[in-house]
Amino acid sequence: MTSVSTPVRDLERRRTFLAGPILDALAVTQRNLIAYKRVPQLVVFSTIQPVIFVLMFRFVFGGAIKVPGGRYVDFLMPGIFVQTTVFGSIGTAIGLATDMKSGLLERFRSLPMARSAVLAGRTLSDLTRNLFVAILMAVVGFAVGFRIHTNVVEFVVGIGIVILFGYTFSWVFATVGLAVGDPETAQAAAFPVMAPLVFASSAFVPVSSMPGWLQAFAAHQPVSVTASAVRSLMCGDACRAGSAVTNSFQAVAWCIGILVLFAPLAVRRYRNAI
Repeated sequence: MTSVSTPVRDLERRRTFLAGPILDALAVTQRNLIAYKRVPQLVVFSTIQPVIFVLMFRFVFGGAIKVPGGRYVDFLMPGIFVQTTVFGSIGTAIGLATDMKSGLLERFRSLPMARSAVLAGRTLSDLTRNLFVAILMAVVGFAVGFRIHTNVVEFVVGIGIVILFGYTFSWVFATVGLAVGDPETAQAAAFPVMAPLVFASSAFVPVSSMPGWLQAFAAHQPVSVTASAVRSLMCGDACRAGSAVTNSFQAVAWCIGILVLFAPLAVRRYRNAI
């Protein structure tokens, strides 16, 4: 009996060792998503802002902005997808800073759960929210005239790159939120990181329209590279976005590089915070 039960127990221990952190992360993810159900204003206001951006750039600025080779709305929407996920990732900084200030991170530490679950759960819940907002932006974009000039498969791949990019920046802002430890300060500290990347990029206007000294930065920074990848996957030759394969490879490379840098930094800040 002992010889039979020991391997079974070892197998159970291995399953617990492997599945435990995953289950803990999913539990924290569920806890964060429940907050949106209990406070629906969080979802409402996180979706109103990108809708306003779409309408404003489409109907207010769209007539004054010329893009080579196509319609401005087709050029705009891939940039809006990227901008929306970057803005949405700020919620990671605010959420972690709020949990730190309220003492919730110390409570998590006292529970028999994997420490990695807190950061993984937070970033996964924000990934889920970004997916919802990206789908909503697609619906709004189609309503205001956006059209796919490639095919459905490439469009879905483009949305996948957008979600990956948003997940990547969740780790950037997780580091910011854990570093400052206060939700108001986290929101203020995120703006200097976000603003140059979003507004000095090809998200809303072609890089060629910018001053020469700014073009070198704007053309090669991660938001522009990702916007170009999504644009080439969704618009193709209609937006003169270049090779979808090359642009996508560069965007994924940026995501991997940022994750390799900021995920360990966020984990270290989290360990020091608790």
